[in-house]
Amino acid sequence: MSVVVLPLPGNEAMAQRIAEQSGFDPGRIETRHFPDGETYLRHLSPLSGRSVVLVCTLDHPDAKLVPLLFAARAARDQGARRVGLVAPYLAYMRQDRQFHDGEAVSARLFAAQLSADFDWLVTVEPHLHRISSLNDVFTIPSASIHAAPLLAKWIGKTVKNPVVIGPDQESRPWVAAVAERLNVPFLVADKTRIGDREVRIDLPEVDGAVDRTPVIVDDVVSSGRTLLELTKLLRTRFDKRPVSAVVHGLFVEEAYAQLRSECAAVVSTNTVEHDSNTIDVSGEIAASVMPFC
Repeated sequence: MSVVVLPLPGNEAMAQRIAEQSGFDPGRIETRHFPDGETYLRHLSPLSGRSVVLVCTLDHPDAKLVPLLFAARAARDQGARRVGLVAPYLAYMRQDRQFHDGEAVSARLFAAQLSADFDWLVTVEPHLHRISSLNDVFTIPSASIHAAPLLAKWIGKTVKNPVVIGPDQESRPWVAAVAERLNVPFLVADKTRIGDREVRIDLPEVDGAVDRTPVIVDDVVSSGRTLLELTKLLRTRFDKRPVSAVVHGLFVEEAYAQLRSECAAVVSTNTVEHDSNTIDVSGEIAASVMPFC
């Protein structure tokens, strides 16, 4: 059974890399919007009897979900035998429980929708809190790629004498994993969220590490308030300007510019296309996709 890799708009570069590294065929989808905002979608590649890999990173998910579901259903209408999803960034995993009466538990609802339209899922470092694994909310086979080895590799090649910094206690397990790979110390900050855009950061003592380069490692940066507050604190504690290395760089509004003004460097993986993309995850994605096809 042949395999074709199809990008939704904005995912062409990632889809091309996956196709090249897996030996699968690259394909094309035509999309446009009608004057009323509705989506037109057409598959331009033959799909009958084939396994289809749809590539769509899910930042700004509300605008992307309708074309993505159209693409999956249309692929089946064209005779595709299997339809899988590569979502390098997977949205809506934060709201994993109901905190107030009437709230939508978006993690479970989003997972149920994707499970209904796809046969499998591959993603990178999903932002899970009380969900222990994707299998808790998805009913289809899934693979989650850990980015710690890639971040550690980049830090090891680029940063001299680093100390790895986690922005909050949730980051401890994989901040520790990055530091262990590098055989360097790490620190984890305590974060108190005051509002959607305001946080307070406390950092343990850094005795014996002040001459090292602090490297903030995080999975997602959105508004950037946590990292920005942390970088300002680090500049008072360390001799060298901090470096920020994140997996998913959403960088809403002025987040990237603000961080870049405080840091020696701000880098991200290419799960979400951005000027900060430095670390390529396409090889790991391709390897994870192949068993499903």
